Amino acid sequence: MSNGSKDLRLHNTLTRTKEDFVPIDPDNVRMYVCGPTVYDFAHIGNARPAIVFDVLYRLLRQLYGADHVTYVRNITDVDDKINARALRDFPELPLNEAIGKVTKKTADQYHKDVAELGTLPPTFEPHATEFVQPRTDGKADMISLIQRLIERGHAYEAAGEVLFDTGSMPDYGQLSKRNLDEQQAGARIAVDAHKKNPGDFVLWKLSSPEEPGWDSPWGRGRPGWHIECSAMSAAYLGEVFDIHGGGLDLIFPHHENEIAQSRCAHGTDVMANYWMHNGFLQVEGRKMSKSEGNFVTINELLETEKFGGRKWPGDVLRLAMLMTHYREPIDFSVRKLEEAENTLRKWKRAADMAPVDAEPVPAGIVEALCDDLATSAAFQLMSHLAGQAAGDEDEKAAAALKSAMVFLGFELQVAEVDKEAIAKAIAERLALIAAKDWASADRIRAELLEQGVQLKDGKDPATGERVTTWEVKR
Repeated sequence: MSNGSKDLRLHNTLTRTKEDFVPIDPDNVRMYVCGPTVYDFAHIGNARPAIVFDVLYRLLRQLYGADHVTYVRNITDVDDKINARALRDFPELPLNEAIGKVTKKTADQYHKDVAELGTLPPTFEPHATEFVQPRTDGKADMISLIQRLIERGHAYEAAGEVLFDTGSMPDYGQLSKRNLDEQQAGARIAVDAHKKNPGDFVLWKLSSPEEPGWDSPWGRGRPGWHIECSAMSAAYLGEVFDIHGGGLDLIFPHHENEIAQSRCAHGTDVMANYWMHNGFLQVEGRKMSKSEGNFVTINELLETEKFGGRKWPGDVLRLAMLMTHYREPIDFSVRKLEEAENTLRKWKRAADMAPVDAEPVPAGIVEALCDDLATSAAFQLMSHLAGQAAGDEDEKAAAALKSAMVFLGFELQVAEVDKEAIAKAIAERLALIAAKDWASADRIRAELLEQGVQLKDGKDPATGERVTTWEVKR
């Protein structure tokens, strides 16, 4: 258990206010976060919810105990984009086999990528395809939920589809604060004449012989987009749970429609008590898109030189993402990554002085995060500890910083230095000194010191020429 406070306050999208967090059951705090649709490698925008809700997961474990938090993040492996990718990449294979290849490869890469970002695996990671039809273990499934919605008068069959009747739910739109009259189509289809209301959305649609499908009371077909999360959250967390998270772009229609399905199927006032959404992401000041030429995947950042002409360590990406408050828009840039890398170098050098014995996570770090995940305040304290440790060689401050870094998912090892780059910088500095450009020479020395590299000037005893050596400053 934490030595910090349990006075956790979270911004609830449902009420648009910051509220005290009171779990339904402190012995089993329950959180659901919408995971990836595995048709392609995850992009840097997908990394933000993975990292943000990992921090919340870590905080909840700290406050309530690791064995008292259940975190569910789904894998969407049934989607028309997946079908199209399977047909494109594996035209020679039967569709179901091709789909399996696409989703396994993509899901495996997602797990590898987010692990590099320092995220813990969720408690459960259900795949949508496992929850379409009734299960032998009695867990909630999509077909049973749809049947219940029809029985309760909240869904209807039309033109080979089953649709949710938004008109049957008087307070539909509470999360997005949209009135029914303002609604646009809530499903991945156009507004059609067979809908009772323009905002009605698909629960089940028929599949052609060339499309994947499951047997159902309404014919061979496949589920709509939203029903999977209603089924999987109920399967692992119950009809009402504590926290539901995801990106801001999911508020409408996805989360709004999840709420509608779940509440109407179960007859509850809420689906989850707290709804949390991370803000949008831009890349170098522009919306990320392939047409803009600034679309970048997590894997490309980690493994290629596509962004900024170099590879970026996972913990640098993690810190850069968390330097902006999770609800604010973030501008993901090379400059931000460089700033994060310099900060991490200072932290790691200071933490490296810590004794082996573990220290409790500093109460100030926990208290900062308890204020709606105020990561900036937590990082200010960590930088203060790093300065204290480096300036006074304070082992206690170093140990506190070390425990905070472990708690927040950062690597502790000091990154290996680039000896070739250091040699090049030293040669450039010596040339500047020879040209009597002292200001530029001092700038190079300062830049290397910022990276933890201390230069030492001396003279060759035989020639009397300046000789510069270096060491890593711990």
